[in-house]
Amino acid sequence: MAEADPAARFDVPHLVTNPERIPAARYYDETFYRAETERLWPHVWQMATRLELIPNVGDWIEYSNLGQSVIVVRTGEGSEGVKAYHNACRHRGVPIAEPGGQGNCKSAGFICPFHGWRWNMEGDNTFVYGKHFFSEEQLDAADLALRPCRVETAIGCAFINFDEAAPSLRESLGPVLEALEMRGFDDLKAEWWYATKLPANWKIAMEAFMEGYHVMKTHPQLQHKLPQLYNTMYGMDTGGIGLPINPGLTVRENVQAQFEHMKLLNEGMAGMVHAKEVEIASHLLDVELPEDPAQAIPMWYGIVQHQVVEQLRARGEDIPDLNTLAQTHPVQAVEFLFPHYFLLPTMSSASAYRIRPLGPEECLFELWSLTHFAPEDNHQSVTEPTLLPYDSEEFPPIPRQDYGNIPIQQQGLHAQGFDYMRLGRGVEGLISNYNRVIDGHLKGIDGERLSAATRKLQHNFDGQIEDLGF
Repeated sequence: MAEADPAARFDVPHLVTNPERIPAARYYDETFYRAETERLWPHVWQMATRLELIPNVGDWIEYSNLGQSVIVVRTGEGSEGVKAYHNACRHRGVPIAEPGGQGNCKSAGFICPFHGWRWNMEGDNTFVYGKHFFSEEQLDAADLALRPCRVETAIGCAFINFDEAAPSLRESLGPVLEALEMRGFDDLKAEWWYATKLPANWKIAMEAFMEGYHVMKTHPQLQHKLPQLYNTMYGMDTGGIGLPINPGLTVRENVQAQFEHMKLLNEGMAGMVHAKEVEIASHLLDVELPEDPAQAIPMWYGIVQHQVVEQLRARGEDIPDLNTLAQTHPVQAVEFLFPHYFLLPTMSSASAYRIRPLGPEECLFELWSLTHFAPEDNHQSVTEPTLLPYDSEEFPPIPRQDYGNIPIQQQGLHAQGFDYMRLGRGVEGLISNYNRVIDGHLKGIDGERLSAATRKLQHNFDGQIEDLGF
């Protein structure tokens, strides 16, 4: 994509001028919100749907964000067999798919609820009621076809982009997609899917998951179980290197503490550490290990991962070699895919978050627990989210604790004299980096430089403030 015309450059309100200070008004100002709506979201790759929801030819699902609605449909095998169309009848503009709708159009096609005009899954018009009323010009086949929307697939998802000139999905997001696919993300399926509306700006909701610095106070159950890990990462000047051991405990006591921590992560977020992985680890507490805990704990994790692979493969699950991938394609505990999708992979499973703006101070937050299933499990995909109040006790403990902070933080941003958030450049760098990528979109920076900056967001959880090149 060529450099934007200087005459079209936009004077960004509340621009980030100091990377360690983020202006508070970016999270509630109507002008900034409109700028994002007009200059960011139409040019970025949005996670539109999990592909497990459209497994068969003709399966479709509607995705909408900020008044723009598209239909994603399965037309064939592989990545070439997924298409997307703007959700508007070519006659009078009525949406042909209802919000959040899904179904199969292989036989009946898409039918407009207003006058009954129809289109097939290839986007071609197949029926106009009362054709004789219309001139030939109005019924030109190419002009009457559903307008395509750009779509690409990766990591078991379909991503859409309204900008035909934007760099490709993989060029934009970088090698993190390959690393996740090597871990079998194309094969993951949802065991549950929740959603809630948060009274907070979409960025505030996302930033709660861009650093682990908040664990000590927000998730005290994790801090209490492995204080040495979190204190050496965040509470001491150790260069951010966490020590997963407590030198005051024996090897067996350290192993037990690690295991209890795994149980808390499973209880707290399910797919982050899956129950079946915890069950496998529970039988490995007495394996032979070196006497030095610093050697024993990494070895124990390697043994656990090996057994997770071997035992889940024996059950028929398609699990890659996790220990090898930890060396060849490492990923962080949290991976952020700009602008609104998170994946939290630990071993064979994962949690996922997607956030969409509903207004300057409201957003829709969805979360999934993802895992592998064996063919004989006869797993039925979860087809829609369970919508809950953000303070519902039905949410797992970890997001429930985060949801306790997010709405009150939004309120605090309006406090008199609170002009900016101040960031720790050695641990909250991702918050600064992605905000400045947003500013790059708003300013009209060319696509190549934006992609290069966006790729710096990968593996940046708990990361440094980066030089983005603009």
